Amino acid sequence: MRAAVYYANDDVRIEERPVPEIGPEEVLFRVEACGVCGSDVMEWYRIKKAPRVLGHEPAGVVEKVGEKVTRFKPGDRIFANHHVPCGECRYCRRDQETVCRTLRSTNFDPGGFSEKIRLPAINVEKGTFRLPDSMSFDEATFIEPVACALRGQRVAGFKPGASVAVLGSGLAGLLHVALARARGAAKVFATDISDWRLDRAREFGADGVFDGNEDVPELVRTDNGDRGADLVIVCTAAIPVLNQALRVADAGGTVLLYGVAEPGKLMQLDVGAFWASAVRLVSTYANSPADAEEAIGAIGDGQVPIGKMITHKLPLADTLEAFRLTAGAGESIKVIVEPNR
Repeated sequence: MRAAVYYANDDVRIEERPVPEIGPEEVLFRVEACGVCGSDVMEWYRIKKAPRVLGHEPAGVVEKVGEKVTRFKPGDRIFANHHVPCGECRYCRRDQETVCRTLRSTNFDPGGFSEKIRLPAINVEKGTFRLPDSMSFDEATFIEPVACALRGQRVAGFKPGASVAVLGSGLAGLLHVALARARGAAKVFATDISDWRLDRAREFGADGVFDGNEDVPELVRTDNGDRGADLVIVCTAAIPVLNQALRVADAGGTVLLYGVAEPGKLMQLDVGAFWASAVRLVSTYANSPADAEEAIGAIGDGQVPIGKMITHKLPLADTLEAFRLTAGAGESIKVIVEPNR
């Protein structure tokens, strides 16, 4: 079978790999579509383990099942999560599945940018979902990113009627804009340094959009009844934006660190001002099986305008171009690779 092997952001090679052999509790699944995530092009993060096959947003069709598999059969349309929790440890019992050690160690073989994937037993049991008949494979590639966004908003304590500011309008930011609007936010603001992305944020539900280089805290207050946002979601790795977020938040509000900066990056914090503001700073990572189930429902309910978010669909042979489009952050939102095309 063919697989797109990552060596660096500008070096992705199509190579032949053997079709993985499955065990009695495993599944072989043919990948019809796999989204490119922003984390796939975080070179500082990925290159340490190169060469490898990336892709963690795959949807496709079950091709073969082990003799002990009863939940799925050949021909089933599925989505699979690459990271799955044990469901039993102290973290899982406290609704903190995404710091479960099992979740941090699980994966599939190889990755979504290949024609076929072997799903290990734990992924089959806890992280694989049958798709509704109405959901296309392209739509299903959004299950993982939507699940992560839903978890982030839940961890941050989002409630209908809140004012929300999303700093950074790439795919993650636009998902947060759309979900906040669909779930009853009173006002939604968005920032970016790209006019094209700001236009998309407005299209997907933002009431106000601002250039990130402007005085965003003041602009939000002006449009929000002379107060900051109840919830500020940081969807960029830029440290200055995190500092800005603390000033965008209203007193007693929450800042959700959703984007991730390179290790070693530090922020400066005015401890006195932070203490006096009673702002809560939280972070989130990945998603749980329950989040994925919720995401399937949210996508089915039309809470995310997926059709307008998919800007490029490319065959496996063009995976390098898919990475270039995603890393370039130009006029692209969601780039999807179709490995069997």
